[in-house]
Amino acid sequence: MNAPYACTARTPMTAAEKVLAAASGVPCVRPGDVVSPDPELVIIHDGYVESAYNELSQLGYKRIWRPERVVFVTDHEVAYATPAGALRGTRIRRIARDWGITQFFDAGRGGHGHLFPLEQGLVRPGMLLSCYDMHCTNFGAVGALALAAGAEIVSVLATGRVWEQVPHTVRIVLEGQPGAGVMARDIGFYLSTLFAEGKLAAAHDNRIIEFSGDYVERLPVAGRVALCNSLTEIGVANIWFTPSSSDLSHGGTIVTGDADAHYEATLRVDISRLAPQVALPGGPQFGVDIDQVAGTHVDHAYLGACGSGMYDDFAHAAAVLRNRSVASHVRFFVVPGTVATAQRLANDGLLQVFQAVGAIVLPPGCGPCAGGVMGPLADGETSISTAATNHAGRFGSKTAQAYLGSPVTVAASAIAGRIADSRSLIPLPTGA
Repeated sequence: MNAPYACTARTPMTAAEKVLAAASGVPCVRPGDVVSPDPELVIIHDGYVESAYNELSQLGYKRIWRPERVVFVTDHEVAYATPAGALRGTRIRRIARDWGITQFFDAGRGGHGHLFPLEQGLVRPGMLLSCYDMHCTNFGAVGALALAAGAEIVSVLATGRVWEQVPHTVRIVLEGQPGAGVMARDIGFYLSTLFAEGKLAAAHDNRIIEFSGDYVERLPVAGRVALCNSLTEIGVANIWFTPSSSDLSHGGTIVTGDADAHYEATLRVDISRLAPQVALPGGPQFGVDIDQVAGTHVDHAYLGACGSGMYDDFAHAAAVLRNRSVASHVRFFVVPGTVATAQRLANDGLLQVFQAVGAIVLPPGCGPCAGGVMGPLADGETSISTAATNHAGRFGSKTAQAYLGSPVTVAASAIAGRIADSRSLIPLPTGA
């Protein structure tokens, strides 16, 4: 239940705190307060629908609280690799009918559940959402606050709410402009590593990270998503970007923090001299300058997933790949994040660029990042990808080695057959 408040709507708050307060029906919130917000939307992916249904059925629930607010997404197992997978898909469709889920984005209907809601306007600035998967923090890219409920999503389905403790907010001001070959994903690896190694004067665990600065203000949604995604893996509670007017194409409300809002810390990080980063096997928090791992043999490359699966990511990679060929020993998987992105890549001729270089184009969704259901790694192989994370077994084999890089680093590495710096590749002229 909501805690008592000795404050009013005039009490200074950060933007994220304002969203939490409004959704909780209270005049204000402060870090440490316990609230019970009412989400406008609840999103669950295909990896959890069946277990949620079974758990609620065992408790006697035959219906859920507000099915009109619930979204089912098929993105983890899009093209069934086994009869068991196909049977699971059949059961999910039956559950959607039983619960009256009208917003069901099955295979081929939407794509990655952390991306297509942004494109389609299901997620809008100022919203509060409850989601099963931790990477729902992506929605902070447009100034929406998505709470990762995990297994407690069953409580949200049953009652419409679950309690939350208001996190502290840490503000990061990114100063300077990145150099050639450095993308937002590189900055995400760099910040994750600084936090994990204790090199920033602030805690990150269960904190909301709010970004600001000139670079941030000019960053497109795809870049904001990349920053949201990389930091999620180190245990932050959420990410917040103040959206621009262009993010209101589907409606919503731009929520801004008060000038005198309380931040646990304000950090200033210079990105002007940052080199392209590669995250070593184990997680995005093991970032190093690319020259430390350049030349490492790769068997597998993968472009896509919820951190780098938007149109801009593929356009940047295509510029590196055009008129080149993927190394003969490399399996290069390209996974558009959404159906709309796949269609746009086809219409703009970029899909042909990927196919011409020898890439394997998979259907929109998670791709290999979903436990290696598609495009897995064999024992002893090495991969570089834009996946959300790279712990042991993420792409199948637990003895394989998985590195992470930005879209242009992955593209350059697929061509070279080893981890390579995209800055060493100058696009060849047409027909060369």
